[in-house]
Amino acid sequence: MTATRLESTSLRRGAVSLALLALLSAALLFLTGCRTNREADELKSGPTLVYERARKSLDNQDFDSAIRVYEALVARFPFAPEARQARLDLIYAYYRSRESESAIDAAETFIRENPTHPRIDYAWYIKGMVDFERAPNAAERFFKVDLDERPPQTARKSFNAFRKVVEEFPKSEYAHDSRRRMIHLRNRLADYQLYVARYYMKRGAWVAAAQRSKEAIEQFDGAPAVREALAIMIESYERLGMSELAAQTRQVYAANYGGDEKTVVPVSKPWWKPWG
Repeated sequence: MTATRLESTSLRRGAVSLALLALLSAALLFLTGCRTNREADELKSGPTLVYERARKSLDNQDFDSAIRVYEALVARFPFAPEARQARLDLIYAYYRSRESESAIDAAETFIRENPTHPRIDYAWYIKGMVDFERAPNAAERFFKVDLDERPPQTARKSFNAFRKVVEEFPKSEYAHDSRRRMIHLRNRLADYQLYVARYYMKRGAWVAAAQRSKEAIEQFDGAPAVREALAIMIESYERLGMSELAAQTRQVYAANYGGDEKTVVPVSKPWWKPWG
C-alpha cells in the first residue's frame, strides 16, 4: 500500500470518528434538553408533584437525581410546605452522596432557620453521622490501623452533635443510636488524650503528661482509658514531688479499680498486643 493510500485511509477513518463523535454529542445534547424541558414542565405543575418525584428518586437511591430536583423545588417554591421537607430530605441525600460539606451546610441552615421544627433532631443526627463516618476510611478499617496516634479532628464535632440529640431530644428515635455512637467517640477521644500523655511521659514532660491525663478523666469519664490516665497522673505527680496530689489520686484509683492506696495495679495489655 502506497503512502498516499495510507494517508487517504487514515483521513477517512478520522472523518468517520469525528462524525460518530458529533452524533454522540448531538444525542447527549438532545437527551439533556429533553430532561431539562421535562423538569421545567414538572416545576410548572406545582410543588407537590415535584416533591413526589424527588422523593421517588430518593427512595430508589438515585441521590443525584433527588438532589437536583430537591434543589430546583427549593429554588422555585421557597415558601411552600414541601420546600421545608425538601430541605430536610436534602440533608440525607447529600449525606448518602458523600457530599459531606453540603450535608453539613444544609443541616446547619435547617437548624438555624427552623429551631422549633419537630424533626430538628433528625438534622442534628445526620450532622453527627457525616462527621462520624469521615474517618477512619475503609482501607484503615481493613488493615486495622491504630488511630490513637491520629488527632480526632471530626470526632469531637460528631460527639457534640449526637450529644445534642441525646440531651435535648431524649425521646427521639435517634437518641439510642446517638448515645451508642457517643460511647465509641468518647473512647476514641480519650485514647488520643492518653496517647499524647504517654508521649509527654517518654520525654519527661511530667506537667504536660499530668494535664493531658486530667483532661481525659474530666472530659471522658467512663472511658477505658481513664484507668491508665490515673496511673499516669500518679507517676507524674510523684516525679514532680507533689506527694499530696499523688496520694489523693491513688485514693481515687483504689476506690475505682481496687487494691490499696499504695499500690497501683498495672493496666493489663491485650494478649494480642503485647507491644501496646
